[in-house]
Amino acid sequence: MGYKRILTIQDISCVGQCSLTVALPILSAAGHETCILPSAVLSTHTAGFSGYTFRDLTDDIPDIAAHWKKEKIGFDGIYTGYLGSTRQIGYVREIIGSLGNKGSVSFVDPAMADNGKLYPAFDDEYVKEMVTLVSAADIILPNITEACFLTGTEYKERYDEEYIDLLLKRLRSVGAKTVILTGVGYSEDATGVLVYDDKGKAYYQHKKISKNSHGTGDVYASAFVGAYMSGMNAYDAAKTAADFTVRTIENTIDDEGHWYGVKFEPVLPYYIEQIKKIDA
Repeated sequence: MGYKRILTIQDISCVGQCSLTVALPILSAAGHETCILPSAVLSTHTAGFSGYTFRDLTDDIPDIAAHWKKEKIGFDGIYTGYLGSTRQIGYVREIIGSLGNKGSVSFVDPAMADNGKLYPAFDDEYVKEMVTLVSAADIILPNITEACFLTGTEYKERYDEEYIDLLLKRLRSVGAKTVILTGVGYSEDATGVLVYDDKGKAYYQHKKISKNSHGTGDVYASAFVGAYMSGMNAYDAAKTAADFTVRTIENTIDDEGHWYGVKFEPVLPYYIEQIKKIDA
C-alpha cells in the first residue's frame, strides 16, 4: 500500500510504554507517517504508579481538528485507543467523518474494560457512546470483556465457540464491520485472535503467557494497524501483531524491574522484517 499518513488518537503516558509512546514508534517502524492527537498527558500510566500527574486535553481537540481542516490535512488511516470521556468519543467520531482521505480506514480499539470489569473511570453512559464510535469504524479491536459491554452480553471466564460466535454476531449487529476479537482461548495453555468480517471468521491460536503485562493491548493494536495499512489482509495483520506481541512479552518476562510495560523496542526489527515480506 506504500507510504501512508496515519492519525492515532489516545493519551500520552510519558513513562509506561503504552498508548502514544507505543503507537508512534510501532506505526513508524511499519513505514508510515504517524501523526498524533493526544487526549491527555500523564506523567506515568495509572497501573501501579501513584501520585501521577494528569492533564485533560479534551478542550483542545476541536481547535486542533479545525486547524487541520483549514490546512486541508487528511489521513489515510485513523486509529483510536484510550479515550478519557464521552465528549472525546464524540469529537473523535467527527474527526473520522471529516478528516479521512478517500479510501481512509478507521480503527477503533475500545480500550475501556478487562477481566469482566470496566476501567474505574468509565460507566454505562461511556459504553453507550463507545457503541456509536464502534458503529462508525471500519475495523474494531475489542477484547472479550469489551465485546460483552458493547453488546450487553453476560461476561464469562469460561466459554465455548458458540459463546464467541454469539459475541461476534452481536458486534456486527451494532454496526461493527470487521471485528478483531483478542484474547480468545479455548484451552488453558493457549489463546488467540479471531477475525470476523463479511467473508466469515478465521482464528489464529498462539502461545499463552500467564504473566500480565501492561500495555500489550496497545502494542497489539498498533502492530495490527501498521501491518494492515502496509497491505496485509486482516487475518495476516492479526497474526503478525499477535506474534510480535508474544515476542515482546518473552523479551520482558525475566526482567522483574521492568514491571510497568514490555520491552518492545528490541523486537521492532522482527516486526519490520514481517512488514518487508509484503512486497517481497
